Amino acid sequence: MSGFWRNWLTVWCWAVGLFGLGLVGGDLEATSGPVRVLFGILNGPEPLELNAQMRFSLAVMGAVTMGWSLTLAAVIQAAILLGERGRPIWVLLVGAVTCWFVIDTPMSIATGYGMNAIPNTLILAAFLLPILRSGVLKRA
Repeated sequence: MSGFWRNWLTVWCWAVGLFGLGLVGGDLEATSGPVRVLFGILNGPEPLELNAQMRFSLAVMGAVTMGWSLTLAAVIQAAILLGERGRPIWVLLVGAVTCWFVIDTPMSIATGYGMNAIPNTLILAAFLLPILRSGVLKRA
């Protein structure tokens, strides 16, 4: 994988992690601004109510998202170091990110947050682009 695509995936992982940090910020009133903006953009069926349950859920989702981004970064680095032998890891990574997309996007639509399909699609495309363009999925 070229340096360009490695850097692309590094930026992608950082972006996912920063999104997670924004979700964690919804846990406290003083740092809930980004979450309020996000839910305003997503234009859900009801106004955002940052009650104790929602704040807890945002904190957990944000922490999981941050952990997911770091895990993906580590696995991507391992796959790169393995070179051609890393193909099975790339296949699993594509499966993992696709699994997230296939569950998150329809559930977003079903719960009235259909606008979330747009950033989800962009996140998936931004992940798949370097994978497909770099050729890491090709058989040796």
